Amino acid sequence: MDLTVLFFLTSGLFLGWSLGANDAANVFGTAVGTRMVRFTTAALICSVFVILGAVISGAGASHTLGKLGSINTLAGAFMVALSSAVTVYIMTKWRLPVSTSQAIVGGIIGWNLFSDSVTDTSTMIKIFATWVACPLLAGAIAVSIFKVTQQFQKRVKLHLLRLDAYSRLALIFAGAFGAYSLGANNIANVMGVFVPVSPFTDFEVANLFTLSSVQQLFLFGAIAIAVGVFTYSKRVMLTVGQELLPLTPIAAWVVVVAHSIVLFLFASQGLEHLLASAGLPTIPLVPVSSSQAVIGAVVGIGLLRGGREIRWRVLGIIGVGWITTPVISAVMCFVALFFLQNVFNQQVYRAVHYELSSPVLEKLAQLDIATERLDDLQGKEFDSSVKFLEALEQKASLTAVQEQRALYYAEVEDFVIEPEKIDTLDADWLTPLQITALRELSGRTFRYKWRLAGALARRSDEWELKPDSKLNKLYNSEIEKKLDYIYRTFASNG
Repeated sequence: MDLTVLFFLTSGLFLGWSLGANDAANVFGTAVGTRMVRFTTAALICSVFVILGAVISGAGASHTLGKLGSINTLAGAFMVALSSAVTVYIMTKWRLPVSTSQAIVGGIIGWNLFSDSVTDTSTMIKIFATWVACPLLAGAIAVSIFKVTQQFQKRVKLHLLRLDAYSRLALIFAGAFGAYSLGANNIANVMGVFVPVSPFTDFEVANLFTLSSVQQLFLFGAIAIAVGVFTYSKRVMLTVGQELLPLTPIAAWVVVVAHSIVLFLFASQGLEHLLASAGLPTIPLVPVSSSQAVIGAVVGIGLLRGGREIRWRVLGIIGVGWITTPVISAVMCFVALFFLQNVFNQQVYRAVHYELSSPVLEKLAQLDIATERLDDLQGKEFDSSVKFLEALEQKASLTAVQEQRALYYAEVEDFVIEPEKIDTLDADWLTPLQITALRELSGRTFRYKWRLAGALARRSDEWELKPDSKLNKLYNSEIEKKLDYIYRTFASNG
């Protein structure tokens, strides 16, 4: 692998280290702060289960970040991750348990602004909504578990020594679950921006299983998180475990469990599948803030006790950190991209082109867009999504959904279905019929994503998206992920 590629990946590793240094506090901070678990024990357990969670269950939340902004060069991904990492590192130095999720979202928005790319408002609203829902949900879960635990303690009177031993063991198990959930949910923050430009290829391990390129990215990121846990997390653990609210060992356990449940809910593809199969609303797979979850749980218990023990000044300072983190990260990323491009001559983004050809206008007409007003734009090409939408909106009023579909149909990128690339596809993920459909297209070129997707669907219904419904939501999401994989593989500049 090129040394330049390895260098660019270091910012993701730095961000992983920063996440481990900061967010490990959310998993074991209350246990270490109450002196129920030693720091070295907490760090070891946290490291092992963070790696397992990232590699096994980390793919779900990363897809949402990709919708917020599709960073299309390694240099751009490098700077987004670096800006986020520096922001988190600064906050960690100030002993503030800030959100890595907010830092990476800020960095992506900074890249969107610099590259003149449209930020998907629906995805951004979904992420912002989870920032509000996350601490509230964690607080509600913590209060519920705490009440049940209190009733259990009253009925089952344990000797203090036995209660102490059980509490330590419960904190360790809860911490392991929390670390797994942290890895599954937050690895998207560390390596999600590198997924579209991953330099790795799939390889088989001892003829037992295959590590995909994304899993390799997540593995390296998770190892960086583990290093951050061991080297720098103790300071923030003490802030969470001691300074915000004095916690009993039982309360500490409740906080960790509530935090872990929230992270797991927003990362579990299995739960999403279960809810969708039952026709129920699904929980969005979004990289939520573990810091917000644990603070919400702590405050929930504090309010249950009457709120007098909560150190509101500390909470206020933490809240200011949450608000400023995405702003600092976005500004830092925008400025740094300017220097990386103009001083170091690096390509921080690849211009994405859009055109209004006859086939595109036919597709837009199906969206109830008044295409007759767009006749004078036919044949014109635009070098950014912002310029393209501005030109459309001068001629016709579009809804947010129409804007997103127009961007999808008009995006120009040549795809060449090369036989040798088909042989490199992940045969464990794609079905035999899906790969056969690709082989039937060998040697052909496509100018638009939707034309390639349509050609695949005509050759196999296993590439076909189903009508929108709650039951089909998960199925369509999986097909869209596979199509994104195909687009990255066969793009002529890939």
